[in-house]
Amino acid sequence: MKQIALDIGLARVPTLSSFCAGPNEAALAHLRLWAGSPTRSPVPTYLWGASGSGKTHLLKAVAESLRDQGAAAGWLDASVYEPPDFDERWAVVLFDEVQLYTAVQQHAAFNWFVNAQALQRGVLAAGAVPPADLKLREDLRTRLAWGHVFGLQVLSEPERRAVLRQAADARGVFLGDEVMDFMLTRFSRDLGSLMQLLEQLDGYALQTKRAITIPLIRSMLENE
Repeated sequence: MKQIALDIGLARVPTLSSFCAGPNEAALAHLRLWAGSPTRSPVPTYLWGASGSGKTHLLKAVAESLRDQGAAAGWLDASVYEPPDFDERWAVVLFDEVQLYTAVQQHAAFNWFVNAQALQRGVLAAGAVPPADLKLREDLRTRLAWGHVFGLQVLSEPERRAVLRQAADARGVFLGDEVMDFMLTRFSRDLGSLMQLLEQLDGYALQTKRAITIPLIRSMLENE
């Protein structure tokens, strides 16, 4: 069955508190302690896992946590084709999608890493595969591998259902089994998209003064 790609529009900023950990609780607990500490450890952390496991959410959540503390962070992902020079005002550097880095991005990442270590700043990186399997320059790959490494797992369907049900209950929203089935088969199954879909459905249901049903979902899509 074809899945519908929903244009979320104004999505909530990812936070550590909004991350549904499931089997990834150890990684979340580590990042909460690390991001919240005024004496942040310079030992690097590397997250790896399949698409939808929450890597980018966690990196952006750490950046948001630092922003709330008045601290700045350097950010590099595969879309940043011309990375800036390292900025000494950065409290940490964040590397996302490292498995996709070009030679230019790898050079910048290595430079940022070396400068961060020299200044005792934090490093948090994420990629699709374990450090040993990264096709990167060796000096960068070994640096990403020597600290804390966490393999993230995608939540199972029962876990996603449980999280959706809990989130709906917290909003005072009833999701019938047929609505849950529809959401999980017709839309993107990663949890971040599902939670944003629930938020959008809740808003539309309040606006139209209707319960969340499959006809309501179809109506919302038609009126986007």
